Amino acid sequence: MDYRKNVLETIGHTPLIKLNKVVADIPALVLAKVETFNPGHSIKDRMALKMIEDAEARGDIRPGGTIIECTSGNTGMGLALAAAVKGYRCIFTTNDKQSKEKIDALKALGAEVIVCPTNVAPDDPRSYYSVAERLSKEIPNSFWCNQYDNPSNAQAHYESTGPEIWAQTDGKITHLVVGVGTGGTISGTGRYLKEKNPNIKIWGIDTYGSVFKKYHETGVFDPNEIYPYITEGIGEDILPKNVDFSIIDHFEKVTDRDGAIMARRMAREEGLFMGYSAGSAVAGLLQMKDRLGPDDVVVVIFHDHGSRYVNKIYNDDWMRERGFLDRELTVRDVLAHKAERAFWSVRPEEPVSKAFHLMKERDLSQLPVLSGSGEVVGSILENKLLAYLLENPVENGDRPVSEMMDAPFPVVNDDLPVRALKRYLTKDNCAILVKDKAGQMHIITQYDILHSLDL
Repeated sequence: MDYRKNVLETIGHTPLIKLNKVVADIPALVLAKVETFNPGHSIKDRMALKMIEDAEARGDIRPGGTIIECTSGNTGMGLALAAAVKGYRCIFTTNDKQSKEKIDALKALGAEVIVCPTNVAPDDPRSYYSVAERLSKEIPNSFWCNQYDNPSNAQAHYESTGPEIWAQTDGKITHLVVGVGTGGTISGTGRYLKEKNPNIKIWGIDTYGSVFKKYHETGVFDPNEIYPYITEGIGEDILPKNVDFSIIDHFEKVTDRDGAIMARRMAREEGLFMGYSAGSAVAGLLQMKDRLGPDDVVVVIFHDHGSRYVNKIYNDDWMRERGFLDRELTVRDVLAHKAERAFWSVRPEEPVSKAFHLMKERDLSQLPVLSGSGEVVGSILENKLLAYLLENPVENGDRPVSEMMDAPFPVVNDDLPVRALKRYLTKDNCAILVKDKAGQMHIITQYDILHSLDL
């Protein structure tokens, strides 16, 4: 039988997947190392297990102990998985810019989560670094993993990620592109690959508001480089010991907006539902495309899964609030442009003549048919009503509306984007009913939509 003894044995051996549409302008072969295939859906599973196993070997934590870590969520997930299998308690500190999904996921695995302010200095007692360090001193038989400075972090990637990439590319890799946070992934993987081939270029992806790029280029830690940013998982306001700047050939900064937009593009164009830093990595690679040729083989590491960002970069309202997306015209905007907001309808049992007079008096080209309970059951169109009456004006005028009405107009919510209306408008259907948040019914026509557009 083929099975694993526990979930920890499924860590690693993640696939390389070729990128196509989003890198169409890049002449090189671009491969994504998709780390979401790990059980915790991120690359951090690798080093989380390594840090615990090394701590156990040193005697730094004993059975029944407590694992403490400051984490943006993914390292915590890996540690929580290992703790569940090994029987440890977990306490994680994180900052208040992390997505709610990450925090809820940690709690689901039994961890305690303490949310700390982002905009404080690292040595401030309120920072998530300082709180984790304090707890490790106060709680007996506890181990603070300290992923930023713990050498097991980089070593995990030297022992696993690097060898996997080398084997999967048959040694043909020419460039490694990695978002840099704690530095373990790029340093450990990069060190292994450069030992195999010192000509391989190691490119780090940084974000605006982080100190990495300037420090790498000048050797100066400039506090003026530090300011709040939204991108998760990359960039720092400190210099973790795990960042081996001698391994990294170049840092490329990417804006919060460009990283978010690219992550959304990859989901829609490549079918890869990835996290924020993956978008930043590909956006950064595109900024450096002129440095690549047709013989190059680029590996981009995708750290984590998009499910942890559904209320952030994959939420249109969140994106628009930050100016990352233009505000989209909605059905509500069409209604706001209408001079006449009155809603007219007839019931199916009423005579056709009533519908005729109502449409004539109100200059209506179409009319919805609603039951006594307010359910939309049919529609009347001007041309079809005229043809029906011309057959026999007197007799047909007395017949109930139900005998000549057509299918009901479609009903949509008022927050639907206008661009989505095209699927509802056809040659036989020239109107749409709208239900607003108060439950009131409205009607919009092709004429209304045309007059709401500002071209």
